[in-house]
Amino acid sequence: MNPLDHNPFTLCVYCGSKPGQNPAYMALAREVGHWIGENGARLVYGGGHHGLMGAVADAALEAGAHVTGVIPQALVEMEAAHQGCSELHVVANMHERKHLMAERADAFLALPGGIGTFEELFEVWAWRQLGYHGKPVGLLNSGGYYDGLLAFLQTTVREGFVGDWQMGLLQVADSAAGLLPALRQAARPATPASLDQI
Repeated sequence: MNPLDHNPFTLCVYCGSKPGQNPAYMALAREVGHWIGENGARLVYGGGHHGLMGAVADAALEAGAHVTGVIPQALVEMEAAHQGCSELHVVANMHERKHLMAERADAFLALPGGIGTFEELFEVWAWRQLGYHGKPVGLLNSGGYYDGLLAFLQTTVREGFVGDWQMGLLQVADSAAGLLPALRQAARPATPASLDQI
């Protein structure tokens, strides 16, 4: 995609504000950030400077991407708001943060992370299955980080609480090289319903 495109692909990335124990997670975050910049895309993320959040933003900026950070005032100090973002929005609460990130995004991607990452992933996945948006949702299962979660999700299918069609709304891959282009390809220019309804 041409970086000068007036409507570039914008990827919302959810990930940990910590680096994790495995250095491969930081490398993965940098790989995703570099891909965003090298492919003329944009990043919207939680606005933090630490951990995987900071790594993906720094790599995207280094590769020439426009980076939008969105962070609640209460977390500015805790997550060390990234002052190098192309745009940094300090909002009142988590609801405003997630709403603005979702509005700006053409697709969503979860990297390794903790409770916040899980909650954000499940929320946009739930919105997708309810028809509030038609944007692709991806899960990057690097190094098997999400193997346990994926096994549990299969239990929910077997027990009749989640359908195969709902599982099909979540694109899962173990490498960024395959998943990122697939998310961009699946992204739609418009959503079937306004996020204002949420």
